Amino acid sequence: MLITLALTLLVCSVTAKEKDGALPRLNDTKAVEAFIDSAEVTVIGFLESEESQGYKELVAAMKRVDSVPAAICTVKEVWADYGLSSDTISLFRKADDHQENLVLAEAKKIEAEGLVYFITINEVRYITEYNQVTAVGLFNSEVKSHLLLFANRGSKEYTELKKLLGALAPDFTGKFLFVLINGAVKSNFKSLNYFGLKSKDLPQVGIYDGNSDMKWLLPEGEISTERVQEFCQSFLRGELKEVKQAGEQPKTEL
Repeated sequence: MLITLALTLLVCSVTAKEKDGALPRLNDTKAVEAFIDSAEVTVIGFLESEESQGYKELVAAMKRVDSVPAAICTVKEVWADYGLSSDTISLFRKADDHQENLVLAEAKKIEAEGLVYFITINEVRYITEYNQVTAVGLFNSEVKSHLLLFANRGSKEYTELKKLLGALAPDFTGKFLFVLINGAVKSNFKSLNYFGLKSKDLPQVGIYDGNSDMKWLLPEGEISTERVQEFCQSFLRGELKEVKQAGEQPKTEL
């Protein structure tokens, strides 16, 4: 009877926590490291307790951004390992090995809507679909070289190529951000035009170097793992700077 009662109370306690949307606690550096390594993008609230300002807002925000796992760490000795000294909400991402910090004491206002925006603009993945929101995180990254896949969503190549490049992206962590540009969306036509492309020309793979504002397209042929790897390596070796840029108009005499 006592065992049954204890189990009932335990189940009720867990259920109550799930209903409250309580975030899991990380109590040491190993737990934090394992959590960060568990997904491409993670969020951790380095907060003194569940009563701290920002906790309820974080819980509410994570219900709206369910693609990103979140947790809380209240152990200040662990905070120091991540360069933190006060309540901070940090986003960790593997694509460019980056930690983006939102120091709550420096925030003008803490609300769920603002945290959702903070997370979504910084949600850069191994392959990130380009839009007005993700553009912020992409161009704010310290990694300025982008490997671009131009493809029309719904086409037979779209899913296959996205999977192919997504598998290749981890090999170029810290060197390239892999970006998917849906050529079927009107708002992306400007990006296509920049490379001298139209929707009917897709799929295509290109490289954009933000440091030099230069761009190139993978030469015609099959888009394979081997060819894309060599394309990336050619850029890293500095060989593409001698190659004609994409969308470059030939000079003509007047």
